[in-house]
Amino acid sequence: MPATSPAHHQRRRRRTNRLLATAAGVLTAGALAAAALPGSATAGENHGSHGDKGTSYGHHGRYQDVQLLSFNDLHGNLEPPSGSSGRVTELQPDGTTKTVDAGGVEYLATHLREARKGNRYSITAAGGDMVGASPLISGLFHDEPTVEALNKLDLDVTSVGNHEFDEGAAELARLQNGGCHPDEGCYTDKEFKGADFPYLAANVLDEKTGKPLLRPYWVWKQRGVKVGFIGVTLEGTPDIVSAEGVKGLAFKDEVETINKYAKVLQRQGVKSIVALIHEGGFPASSSYNYDCDSPGAGDGISGPIADIAKNITPQVDALVTGHTHNAYVCTIPDPAGKPRMVTSAASFGRLYTDTTLTYDRATGDIARTAVKSANHVVTRDVPKAPDMTALIGKWNTLAAPIGNRPIGYISGDVVRDGTESPLGDLIADAQLEYGRTLDAETDLALMNPGGIRASLTYAAGGAEGDGVVTFAEGFTVQPFANTVNLQDFTGAQVVQALKEQVSGPNEAAPKILQISSGLTYTLDLTKTGADRVATDSIRLNGSPIDPSATYRVATNSFLAGGGDGFPTLGQGTNDLVGEDDLAALEQYLTANSTATNPLAPPKADRITIVS
Repeated sequence: MPATSPAHHQRRRRRTNRLLATAAGVLTAGALAAAALPGSATAGENHGSHGDKGTSYGHHGRYQDVQLLSFNDLHGNLEPPSGSSGRVTELQPDGTTKTVDAGGVEYLATHLREARKGNRYSITAAGGDMVGASPLISGLFHDEPTVEALNKLDLDVTSVGNHEFDEGAAELARLQNGGCHPDEGCYTDKEFKGADFPYLAANVLDEKTGKPLLRPYWVWKQRGVKVGFIGVTLEGTPDIVSAEGVKGLAFKDEVETINKYAKVLQRQGVKSIVALIHEGGFPASSSYNYDCDSPGAGDGISGPIADIAKNITPQVDALVTGHTHNAYVCTIPDPAGKPRMVTSAASFGRLYTDTTLTYDRATGDIARTAVKSANHVVTRDVPKAPDMTALIGKWNTLAAPIGNRPIGYISGDVVRDGTESPLGDLIADAQLEYGRTLDAETDLALMNPGGIRASLTYAAGGAEGDGVVTFAEGFTVQPFANTVNLQDFTGAQVVQALKEQVSGPNEAAPKILQISSGLTYTLDLTKTGADRVATDSIRLNGSPIDPSATYRVATNSFLAGGGDGFPTLGQGTNDLVGEDDLAALEQYLTANSTATNPLAPPKADRITIVS
């Protein structure tokens, strides 16, 4: 099919009303403008190029199928992700599984455009984290390339995710409303136009005014059919985003917020409602096509979204979710006991979900018994969308001089997998060595596993050759531009921080810090809570940690702000802020590897695990 389908141009006409500041959106430090008045539906009026599946009431039949295409957690992955990040697991009829290469916006565009054919009533929505933790092609340019790609994909609406706040509210405003970067200016000869689609952030409030930061909801309309969308991110966003990124913002309960705005929509006569929730769950199987509603599948899905789904008002007809990067299409009973569809399309553009919502023109509501949904693989056996190929080529040309530069050499894959990972150890060692260039008395380094976004692979990703680590590959590993911070802690605080890996907010889903050379301890997973860290086993260079002694600790700025449920790491003193963490990794690789003497993957044997 053509790069830009005829439907594309006609859908664009509904987007001429630019997203300006109104009472629905509050400025943060005078910078953040909302798109339009809450509930206004200037967008979504002209999907008229799709073929009609039915007829309208009076002219058409009573019931109208509405196609909802959705995806989540793209994270700026414009090019096909590499390694396991670029594959999905498919369950076969005989019960075996196989992996399928997937992802890349050149293919996602083709799949979505093909899926829309013959569907006049078609909406495309997303569940947050479209940007942030992005590969170099997007992250280097503050994710302008991804927003451009999403515009070309004809995304109608998305919720914010936690990563939309990585660079703060003002930068999120720029992604929505356009304008060149305040520090780096324009990257091309044209000013960045911003998103053609609204970001929804119903549960994110300006602390000073108590009003939503962005539009809380949006209504799609087509020939008498109205579908409302409410967008929220997880309430715990401040725990997983740097303190600077969420400064001045309050994040409210997901269920209470959605229920509140469902009532608002109902009062406006919008009875068909979809919630876009950047929070997710954990299915019983990693296969994208696993039927979690089948007999013997148990509860189908566990985790935060299960409780959220059970408590959201029955007025909401379907939930599009994300955050956990898992794939599922499940029904979870609403508070009235009625089954309700809950979906997630994994991450990185590897899947999209196709949901059919049957709209009853007589009631204005969705006939829930007729809702159908399935995840589909974004396979790479279809033609590439030429407009996406051109977009990728444009930005790669700008990024190539920076991204292709070698920064080190490795003798094998350095993976981020495992409770303690070889790559985690390497990054911690890099931050320790960098810390000692700032202060020779630096004793140890701690790295959060969530800050490591990809493995370093031995096989060449381009023309650089096997074993060569390029700046682009390093950027993909550590894309957040966190600084390396040095702080003083007592030995008792160091021990407490290690216990916080498996207690408090991290008790149910431990976040095991990656540790620098010389620090060792035992993690006993047969125990519960903080007892899983064997205090008497903690050693630094062979000696027990002295609770009253002072230790100089290197962390990234995210941990130094108490992020990821480590409040003790936010209590350090005698702060010294260095360069960004990627610079520390680059310096370490450059100093410790050559083409003839590459760096071997660390053994990941600093933590003794009892299970």
